[in-house]
Amino acid sequence: MKNTISNLMVALTLLLSTANYAQIKNAKTETVKVYGNCGMCETKIENAGSLKRVSEVDWNKDTQMASITYDANKTNKDEILKRIALAGYDSDSFLAPNDAYNKLSGCCQYDRVAKTPIKEEMKMDANHSDHTMDQKMVESTTPTMNQPKDEMKMEASHANHDMKDKMAESKIPTMNQSKEEMKMETSHAKHDMKDKIADSNMQKMNQLDAVYNNYFAIKDALVKTDGNAASANAKELLTSINAVKMGELNMDVHMVWMKVLADLKDDAKKIADTKDAKTQRGNFDTLSENIYKLIKVSKSETTVYFQHCPMANNGKGANWLSKENNIKNPYYGSMMLGCGKTVETIK
Repeated sequence: MKNTISNLMVALTLLLSTANYAQIKNAKTETVKVYGNCGMCETKIENAGSLKRVSEVDWNKDTQMASITYDANKTNKDEILKRIALAGYDSDSFLAPNDAYNKLSGCCQYDRVAKTPIKEEMKMDANHSDHTMDQKMVESTTPTMNQPKDEMKMEASHANHDMKDKMAESKIPTMNQSKEEMKMETSHAKHDMKDKIADSNMQKMNQLDAVYNNYFAIKDALVKTDGNAASANAKELLTSINAVKMGELNMDVHMVWMKVLADLKDDAKKIADTKDAKTQRGNFDTLSENIYKLIKVSKSETTVYFQHCPMANNGKGANWLSKENNIKNPYYGSMMLGCGKTVETIK
């Protein structure tokens, strides 16, 4: 009897697992090692890596192997492993942040695989370089078999003097270079480095600007009750959404992007598929809510105003985003153009 019940439970688990995988389109499955200890780890790892209709993770605590099934058009293995790492679990690709690992329960704190940090490697290289320099200095002061002691002392003295001169020259500015100029050059180098880092981060965020600009174009079309323009702009929005490279987004933006991506595509497609402004406005409401969630973490290149109309959506109220503080209601257009107010300014 017990064996029968056990077999039924296994069969039910397999059936549910198969049903979950069946919901994932363009499914691709990969197996990777994820470090953990117990059943609690299993729950945390699977919850961190799984997203409804996007990815499904099945982790085995005995083998520490995770089977990852995902929609290849919406995510990839690295993005899933990043989420698992943020939950505190290492893989061979990504190490969990120390604070995330330290928050794990005692039974979940697995033995971490030792990896030499880049800084330690740099120190080892530097020590090796210093050791090589010391050897060269010793060799330069070591006598040959046929060399008299007086010549040997003189050469050693000259070698030490030359070495000191070179070290001093490396620290002393040239005749035409003042201390102020040296400080200025150092300051410029630091400033250039900060600019490069800022430019890199800006490029990562700029790819979302196309998404935001197409959203605003839909809003402006609905203000004019222009269903044709709204449809065309929604098609452009879909194109810009599909062009976003998720792997290049900052981690906090990436996490929100993964949550809203499916709904953004769905609303954009529904607006694109019709030219009836009334129907488009129904989907614009939920589109605006998800754009708001995204723009809160990524920020736009300009100040954005989050606005609310209490009468839209059959009296339930509806929101939208605008580049201007002046109210131009996309849910009623010219009928009640000024209905609504700004409830939040996002800078």
